[in-house]
Amino acid sequence: MKGTVRVVVREVEWERYGGEEARSGVSPGPAPAAAPAPAGSAEPLDVDAIEALGDRIALMFAHIGAGTGRALEMIARFDRARGWELAGHRTCAHWLAFRAGLDLRTARDHVRVARALEELPLTRASLGRGRLSFSKVRALTRVATPENEGDLLDLAENSTAAQLDRVVRAWKRGSRKDEIEWEELRRASRELSIFPDDDGMYVIRGRLEPEAGAALMRAIEAAGDALFRAEREEADRGSAEPSGFEDEERLEQAARRRADAIGLVAERALAAGFGGDDRLSGARAERYQVLLHVDADTLSADREPGRSELEDGTRVSAETSRRIACDASVVEVAHDADGSILDVGRRTRTIPSALRRALEVRDRGCRFPGCGLRFTDAHHVTHWADGGETSLQNTVLLCRHHHRLVHEGGWALEWWGPGRAVFRDPRGGVHCDAVREGRAGATARPS
Repeated sequence: MKGTVRVVVREVEWERYGGEEARSGVSPGPAPAAAPAPAGSAEPLDVDAIEALGDRIALMFAHIGAGTGRALEMIARFDRARGWELAGHRTCAHWLAFRAGLDLRTARDHVRVARALEELPLTRASLGRGRLSFSKVRALTRVATPENEGDLLDLAENSTAAQLDRVVRAWKRGSRKDEIEWEELRRASRELSIFPDDDGMYVIRGRLEPEAGAALMRAIEAAGDALFRAEREEADRGSAEPSGFEDEERLEQAARRRADAIGLVAERALAAGFGGDDRLSGARAERYQVLLHVDADTLSADREPGRSELEDGTRVSAETSRRIACDASVVEVAHDADGSILDVGRRTRTIPSALRRALEVRDRGCRFPGCGLRFTDAHHVTHWADGGETSLQNTVLLCRHHHRLVHEGGWALEWWGPGRAVFRDPRGGVHCDAVREGRAGATARPS
């Protein structure tokens, strides 16, 4: 009887924290306080106390689920309003990762789920009542539609998150035409990132199309087999007898061998090149350069812009030319009055290699608060065309998105003391890269 009473109370609490109060906009009160933990007590918990503790844990996670549901509704509204652009972030996920302290992958999951829930009222209500965890909702939103979400909810509420994940992966995506459209969306989501972690090891994360993923797996297996054969040959030549391995140790060895195999695949690929004429291997990099023809007046901030075009004649703005010229090779060409070429100077690198290495050591990625992206341009705080020095004190690393913000987006970059980059948005707000080494930052809203 006691167990039945506890279940009824929990349902009432779920409704109270995610039902009428949430719909009316009234903030729920705090979750019921847990009884003092019996840590250090010599008396063990009895069965009823253990069950009560389990109920409180489940109830707490129901509160978390309900709170997550309300947060997702706000994220969807914020994303529709493109509020993340005001703070200079690339996407809503980048903004959420910075403001909420999430990693980017988790932030992307939250934004995707928030968008999907706008079309799934039953799922949204179930999450708001604490009946579903975020893990289950994340799986549901991959395949749920307003037509099938009722059936999926019944499945979700009576299965574990792992079981639901397996069902969702095999779920039929509607008709043949629907599945083709879904396949196109899946292809658009392909990505791969490789980045160093705090230990100096490289982390690989990505989503590959099935055929690309299968080809990569076969290549790693082939390289792993080659490494395994080499290890066996080395062991056969040695005098030590092979030792018996536990299953867990064998699995660890296999995982380490796969890591070595990726390096072997990369080395062999670079050695072989990517085509008979090496057009993709970097040997003919000159043919893939982007050429920008620009007058000297265009690069100067206090003069009217003149010529500013790509090699095919496409006009680009003067500020775009200034951005590109921040970190590019420059060739000066002298013309006479009728446009005839009088002299072509030597190509010079605006950012010398030594300076680039120093910038990478100092900045460790894009200096915009909350970014830190490793693929960057070197930006002149005072442009070299305006008399600024090409020096460590006058340059800073910015990713392509934030470099564009500073030039074409109306943002400004200043130095406030040694090593402290400060960004001003068009509204007058100040965004500080407060801690250089930690990639942390602080934002002050405009007064």
